[in-house]
Amino acid sequence: PNACDFCLRTTGDHVGDSGSLWLEREPTKEEILTELEKRDLSHYEQLVYCGFGEPTYRLEDIKWISAKVREMSPIPIRINTNGLSDLMFGRDTAPDFQGVVDIISISLNASTPETYDEICHSEFGLKALPAILEFTKHVKQYVPKVVMTVVDTMPPEELEACRQLCASVGAEYHVRVYSENWTDENYIARLISNQHSKSFFHSRATTNN
Repeated sequence: PNACDFCLRTTGDHVGDSGSLWLEREPTKEEILTELEKRDLSHYEQLVYCGFGEPTYRLEDIKWISAKVREMSPIPIRINTNGLSDLMFGRDTAPDFQGVVDIISISLNASTPETYDEICHSEFGLKALPAILEFTKHVKQYVPKVVMTVVDTMPPEELEACRQLCASVGAEYHVRVYSENWTDENYIARLISNQHSKSFFHSRATTNN
């Protein structure tokens, strides 16, 4: 539902030597599980749902896959999301994440509804940021670790305003690394260092924002 100015999708289609992150079609949940079953998940610190867009468009598939993964491995599961699933589905989605993920990382990106709309161009307009904050407060009841993130290109005063907003809803605060050159080796090294973990991304892309 967003078209963020800083998104990789606006500047390219790959990270490093990944090749194009666009898919010819969406993999089925069964195909995703088959790929996971081929891997030794003990070699990864996390399994991360992170689409080339918004992964919660496939929330029911995510729930199904996580249940299967729980039977296979104790690997921690994370989802990176825009936090707009309540507006996307027209209902309270926070309870859906219980037992599905161990960590939820929500893109905050701005401290006011107006700035958020200017940067992220959400189809929900000025309703987007308040909905994200409400979702964040609610999902804390169901997910052990809730993180809100911003991009490091913000002015210091905006970063501080976002930090305070994050604290007001009780989430952890994390500043993401941004680069216009996604193939730059120095950028990739900074990104890996910033993540502090190696993770298996189960799905390379989605056609939805």
